[in-house]
Amino acid sequence: MKLVGGAEPGPQRIVGYDASWPRVFERHAARIAGALGERARRIDHIGSTAVPGLAAKPIVDVLVVVDDPEDGSLVADLEAAGYVLRVAEPGHRMVRTPERDVHVHLWADAGEYLRFRDLLRADPGARREYEALKRELAPRDWPSMDDYADAKGPLIRELLRRAGP
Repeated sequence: MKLVGGAEPGPQRIVGYDASWPRVFERHAARIAGALGERARRIDHIGSTAVPGLAAKPIVDVLVVVDDPEDGSLVADLEAAGYVLRVAEPGHRMVRTPERDVHVHLWADAGEYLRFRDLLRADPGARREYEALKRELAPRDWPSMDDYADAKGPLIRELLRRAGP
């Protein structure tokens, strides 16, 4: 994985749910749709900011499903719309705002992201369990934000397994 700008170490900041997050998503969804047109097959609000009532890092995550996330014209058009490339890895690109408060992920399919979001929206117990882990992990001195995200992986997989297909 190529991280443009290198690792961003340190603890993660978790805040209470902010009712403005869906509006932030809508503004960026319109901006992304304007930049990518029909190449964006779908645009979804994902991550903890997409789950009402869930504490989160104050970063709105946007999933954009495209045919080929490695198509350089997609990133070029998003950069022209004001985003900055952060991650380039096989099958995935991530751009973000210069303020680092919105992350836009380009993937070829929505995969487990929507399934996990919908699980957290529907299951208060799963939501509480996930939030407790995030609050436990966030204050640690992480080598990078990706390490923090990876540490949540086992619980995410367990919650999805328990939820069934």
